[in-house]
Amino acid sequence: MTIEVFLEMMSAERGASIHTLNAYRRDLVDVSERLSCPIARAQTEDLEAVLASYAADGLAASTAARKLSAMKQYYKFLQLDSIRKDDPAMNLTGPKQGRPLPKLMSIADVDALFEAASKDKSVKGIRLLCQLEILYAAGLRVSELVGLPLRATERQDQCLLIKGKGGRERIVPLTPSAVSSIQAWRDVRARTLPQMATEKDKSDESKANAAKRAALYLFPSRGKSGHMTRERFAQLLKALAVQAGLSASKVSPHVLRHAFATHLLSGGADLRSVQALLGHADISTTQIYTHVLEERLKELVLTKHPLADKLN
Repeated sequence: MTIEVFLEMMSAERGASIHTLNAYRRDLVDVSERLSCPIARAQTEDLEAVLASYAADGLAASTAARKLSAMKQYYKFLQLDSIRKDDPAMNLTGPKQGRPLPKLMSIADVDALFEAASKDKSVKGIRLLCQLEILYAAGLRVSELVGLPLRATERQDQCLLIKGKGGRERIVPLTPSAVSSIQAWRDVRARTLPQMATEKDKSDESKANAAKRAALYLFPSRGKSGHMTRERFAQLLKALAVQAGLSASKVSPHVLRHAFATHLLSGGADLRSVQALLGHADISTTQIYTHVLEERLKELVLTKHPLADKLN
């Protein structure tokens, strides 16, 4: 099936994560189910009908745009791989959509999270505080956080080497408190590692493999991946938000990533530096934070300009 061939290419050549591959698969299967012909043979008018069906179903503009993007990537691949001569999605345009501003957390909200996390002295509490420190200090994506290899924290320069989307690597500095928190977690991390198979049950290959996988990660787990899942960390973070007196609906790993970026910009960082720290391939992705820059520039003029008193 051409969809699976396309996904294999995305994985092998572009280093797409399993979450990205699953998202592409869902979108392309949905397109395929709405077509009256095989997806690999669809023409422009067929795809226009699919887009029209999304509009008729009241699908959000952002969701329709994402599905269109998947179509464009898929058909471009078919053309480049000589599976078909034309690209039926080339001239398709999606619904207009405004770019939503990221949800924001104040510095006081972040402080409340840290205060709540620091009260739990258990092994799991030390782990959650460490995750919180890293997430806010480095602005990682949640998948980058939970999948951190143990070796990534062994650098001597108080930085993390992060392998992000598309296999792109970046180095992000850590705050002293994050470094201390990582060390505190490493001191107790062994208690959370799955037990290796003993002489009695060493024939249990799955148990042995789980232990080997988990040993590679900073935040190990008995699960298939070997590390804590994104979903589990999000649950723990929301529970922490409630303990901190915050609305759980307004706190998520991605919101903390936004907080990292907005608080840096508010403190004087430039957009290019924030782009590098976030691991955005394109500056246009980082430009959702320009509203922060605009507010800071406005404040700068009103407080530092020689005629500020007259401006007010």
